Amino acid sequence: MVPMRDGVHLATDVYRPMTDGRVVDRPLPVIMERTPYGKQRVNRSERSSEQQEAAVRPEVAAFFAREGFVVVMQDCRGRYASEGRFTKYVNEAEDGFDTMAWLVEQDWCDGTVGTMGVSYGAHTQCALASLNPPGLACMFMDSGGFANAFQGGIRRGGAFELKQATWAYKHALLSPATLADPVRAEALRQTDIVDWFRSMPWEPGHSPLSAAPEYEAYLFEQWRAGTFTDYWRQPGLYAEGYYDRFPDVPTAIVGSWYDPYVGSCTGNFVELARRKKSPVTLLMGPWTHGDRSVSYAGDVDFGPDAVMDGNVAADYLQLRLNWFNRFLRASADESDSTFASVTYFQMGGGDGRRLASGRMQHGGRWRRSEQWPPQNVVMNTFFLDASGRLTGRPGGDDAMFLEYRFDPGDPVPTIGGALTSGQPVMQGGAFDQRSHPDLFRYKVDSAEGPLADRQDVLVFATPELAEDLVVTGVPQVELWVSTDCPDTDFTVKLIDWYPPSDDYPEGYAMNITDGIFRLRYREGWDRETFANAGEIYRILIEPFATSNLFQKGHRLRIDVSSSNYPHFDINPNTAAPVGYASQAVVAENRVWCCAEYQSQIRLPIAQDEGAANAC
Repeated sequence: MVPMRDGVHLATDVYRPMTDGRVVDRPLPVIMERTPYGKQRVNRSERSSEQQEAAVRPEVAAFFAREGFVVVMQDCRGRYASEGRFTKYVNEAEDGFDTMAWLVEQDWCDGTVGTMGVSYGAHTQCALASLNPPGLACMFMDSGGFANAFQGGIRRGGAFELKQATWAYKHALLSPATLADPVRAEALRQTDIVDWFRSMPWEPGHSPLSAAPEYEAYLFEQWRAGTFTDYWRQPGLYAEGYYDRFPDVPTAIVGSWYDPYVGSCTGNFVELARRKKSPVTLLMGPWTHGDRSVSYAGDVDFGPDAVMDGNVAADYLQLRLNWFNRFLRASADESDSTFASVTYFQMGGGDGRRLASGRMQHGGRWRRSEQWPPQNVVMNTFFLDASGRLTGRPGGDDAMFLEYRFDPGDPVPTIGGALTSGQPVMQGGAFDQRSHPDLFRYKVDSAEGPLADRQDVLVFATPELAEDLVVTGVPQVELWVSTDCPDTDFTVKLIDWYPPSDDYPEGYAMNITDGIFRLRYREGWDRETFANAGEIYRILIEPFATSNLFQKGHRLRIDVSSSNYPHFDINPNTAAPVGYASQAVVAENRVWCCAEYQSQIRLPIAQDEGAANAC
């Protein structure tokens, strides 16, 4: 039970190597993982192509201990065997620092510590690094480590990511307080989380977390912290403010295109690589959150090369072992090319057929670069035309716009995307953008079929492409918009639109990346400025980075709307404070497409495929 500065003790397991039945009695390098998911429980991402059953953390610890490392597994504050009250994210910097200070004083530690962990386990690493702790020698951050939680992972574009609610509900059920209180446990078990997501708005005391007040409290704290204040500048939530304090140590960053931490992974890589002398590497696959040992994300398959195992490294354990051997023991082959500066998966190039699994074959291949985005990328502009076209020419002189009615009582349903922890109401990944009976819908009787057929979705598309087009990097969508309400949202979605085929007679609209913007923040994230009815405003939406080959014969498509639920909370179109119950009103929203107000998308397009090396 390791003491923290405030007297709370955190439960910590220590695994030490043995030789001939005896503990190795000399100082050794340490590998540490801090987790809220149970230091002795299953880690769902600890699997491989050969071993699909996820390993428990003691098995992982034993693997590294047999390789000669001391391994430390710790329960985060207020979780499982640790003391204290769990408040998501905000205690991890100090607790991580205090644990590191304790570690380097132990006689079995040689003074060097490498950290590892997926998701929240990556957040804990980024948090402790923000305080420059003693002993930190290298990090392996997978699928997390907030660069800026206000712009990815908790909030995004001013909207609130409701995966925080589904996560809180699931883990409130597993909390020490719930396990010790049968009444609380039964109240949570009887909660129908799906029904609650059809019963917005919530408020404290009237939410699926009412029986777990500490989880409900931090959820609403995050939800209602709508402007970029000091709350969001805390270490652990805002690495961007602490990069100069990060120790100069080797850092491996792993992420996925259909994960909520794309921005954190690419942002952390760019800034740490720029500021530090130690090696910093980035690996981006086509997966969902931590699912690196499968070839698919959602209903789309990227081919056998998409699996990390056997393509990037033998498996996930070996990938990390290579890292820690190199930077905790300097015993690895320095010519090992496993850790290139940037290794990323370029999606696309498949034949588009339906596989036996029922998934669409999109294909792809691994590529390498010395920087992110790759040096061969140039921004190209496509203009949104009032006829529904994406074109290389700006609009005419006429005051042209497209208008739609956004009803908060019937939001556009989430169909995949960069999200996790959303079950049973939402799922991340790539899907045909088509509503179906099994999809969660806020309004149960809303129409099924292509989202493009909805009156509140504006579709802009190129003609069939005459040649392949590779988009790699961060798209920028500049919209000129107006509304008749004090506030509203605008969403965008980049789509690879397959032509009709025998398997997909109506084509296949595959979501690549998306973004959102809450209009009240158009003058800055630290203030709210409400709209005047009919006044035209410029907004900039930056979807997450991606890499996709749009094949010849496909169409590049942008969908514009005002909701993506339940990925993001629904804007009631009023001036009410965010996160507070408000009577919603219908908004009449316009997107302008003319010479004076030229809505457009700027896409990072690879100009020379040879400049980014194929793996």
